[in-house]
Amino acid sequence: MKLLILSLLCFSITIQAQPKNRALVHVNIFNGFENKIHINKTLLIKNGKIEKIGAADLTIPVGYEVIDCQNYYLMPGMIDSHTHLDNLASAKRALETGVTTVRSAGVSAYQDVALMNLAQSGRIAGPDVIPAGVYVSPNLEETVLADLRLAPLINGVTTDEALKLLVSVNIDRGAKVIKTRGTERAGRPDTDPREQVYTEQQIRVIVQEAAKFNVPAMIHAHGDEGARAAVLAGAKSIEHGTFLSDETLQLMKSKGTYLVPTFITLEDLTQPGGDYDGPVLQLRGKFMMPQAETVFKKAHQLGVKIVTGADNGYTAQTTSRISLECAHFTRMGMTNFEAIQSATVIAAELLGVDKTTGRIEIGYDADLVLIPGNPLEEIRHLQDALLVISNGQLALKRIPFGK
Repeated sequence: MKLLILSLLCFSITIQAQPKNRALVHVNIFNGFENKIHINKTLLIKNGKIEKIGAADLTIPVGYEVIDCQNYYLMPGMIDSHTHLDNLASAKRALETGVTTVRSAGVSAYQDVALMNLAQSGRIAGPDVIPAGVYVSPNLEETVLADLRLAPLINGVTTDEALKLLVSVNIDRGAKVIKTRGTERAGRPDTDPREQVYTEQQIRVIVQEAAKFNVPAMIHAHGDEGARAAVLAGAKSIEHGTFLSDETLQLMKSKGTYLVPTFITLEDLTQPGGDYDGPVLQLRGKFMMPQAETVFKKAHQLGVKIVTGADNGYTAQTTSRISLECAHFTRMGMTNFEAIQSATVIAAELLGVDKTTGRIEIGYDADLVLIPGNPLEEIRHLQDALLVISNGQLALKRIPFGK
């Protein structure tokens, strides 16, 4: 009997939930790659994928659940390319903000890998996760407990052997990106975010070890020296980049390095509540925001690819959102189209998932968000998700409002 129960449990873990086939009718579509709205369309979803996009009178096959979108606007699910999401409740909160894909920037014990597996198996609607596992940092602190093999790193992660060990354990546990640091943090009052942590050579060891498994590296770097070292070492993206020099931005452009400015997190530093609080951080945030804005504008002018990241764990206290990050992008000079692409098409390209998500196109994952107005005219509409579908599963439905 025990063997039978165990077998049934194993089966229940591996079986995949089959999403319903659905038809979204009376919907205006922004597909993510055309700077226009397709008016009054019908979109069919089959087996979690976008099956067909047609006119309002498109024939709907038998057995499809019909959702009347009431002439609201459909866009691709947004992507958060820098998050510390690590639990089911936070995953649900992320979905409810219209985020259907995330890239982890490090968690304490591989919860991001578990969330990836749950989303891939259909056990949860999403978001889909590109996990980083444990943050590659000189001092692991409590994260040294994440895996028995990390015990030798209790006294630090600075030698080539230690760096390679942590990278290999992360990848063995399921990490699809490696996160490390070029500089100190901004969100701790006792550290200076400009101070370089790992050298160019140390970052190169990390990047090259990850590359053996075709895994890219994302590098936390506010300061210019640490960021430049990361770009020279082969980083896929620079996270934050608050103090980047013109020379480093030019280098990023020439090497195709992405910038994930996480601007909305700097705003969080300046405000009471949220994920960060305290007088030192408030003053720091007020100093850093104008500096980050200057860097953003230069990066945009140069043509550096810029991607959204909210840098939070979607806790109950979190005030940062990808929709708000997009609003900042438009305030700082992007068109609405460019800002939304930073959260969809360009973000998907950075994460290596641009063949499956980030746009509304036949054959792509049904990662969709319904919003109340035209986002190409008013970016604030991104802040009000009325309907969220992730991997074809209905994650949020607030319409119709009337009975």
